Amino acid sequence: MELFKMNTKKKEQAEVEILEALENQYELVLFNDEVNTFDFVIDSLISVCEHTDEQAHQCTLIVHYKGKCIVKTGELSDLKPRCSKLLELGLSAEII
Repeated sequence: MELFKMNTKKKEQAEVEILEALENQYELVLFNDEVNTFDFVIDSLISVCEHTDEQAHQCTLIVHYKGKCIVKTGELSDLKPRCSKLLELGLSAEII
């Protein structure tokens, strides 16, 4: 019976740690526009968000067809400069 209590306690602690980590997660959202080309957006995502070529292509298609796409998740301190760079490049983005 004591072993079960310890395993339950460890599981609960792990769940708390996961929830705490998720609380610090933000999302960088890229929005569709009628100005930038697919290639420019793809190159921007590879450069700014460190996407692979395939990730950048998929996100660009999602943005085109759905109007927006979460292109990066993480801590606010990591996403702020990435969002600023996307905005400087003329893309529409925000952190939520």
